[in-house]
Amino acid sequence: MTAVEAVRQAVRKHLGEGGFAIDATAGRGHDTVFLARQVGESGRVLAFDIQEEAVESTRALLAREGLSAEVVHASHADMALYAEPESADCILFNLGWLPGGDHTVYTRAESTIKAVEAGLGILKRGGLMCVTIYSGGANGYAERDALIPYLASVDDSRFQVLSLSFHNWKKDPPLPFFIIKL
Repeated sequence: MTAVEAVRQAVRKHLGEGGFAIDATAGRGHDTVFLARQVGESGRVLAFDIQEEAVESTRALLAREGLSAEVVHASHADMALYAEPESADCILFNLGWLPGGDHTVYTRAESTIKAVEAGLGILKRGGLMCVTIYSGGANGYAERDALIPYLASVDDSRFQVLSLSFHNWKKDPPLPFFIIKL
């Protein structure tokens, strides 16, 4: 099982036809397409990326697949400007850099923590947020080392935070976190 497979299994249990999902890091659009399929024609998907290349790539993939989503060229930290409080069923984050893109541009703890905080307010009761941390490489470990203690500090009377660890993977395995709004 990969981190992507684990996240998608969890999302399938929380998101269905007519739902509202946010892809906080659109990248090449694969999660945006997955979410669009989950919510169907009656649902809504909102996707963010700070790189124009990612926005164009996501829009092109959606068009090829005959799906629609709102793809916004903006930071995920600004998601509260585009979504109402307690409106989203699911929010996905895949941190790191754009696959095949410029590895000097990557997510950073400061904006990611702001985005997670915004997302916690946007998430419906019973909703799911998945934050997958990819560390090492060009972006190093700063984001991981800031996010793990931040996620541990999230109010346990309002949210349950679960983590999945690939204990025997070599090097820097992805770290998926699952946050459920109680």
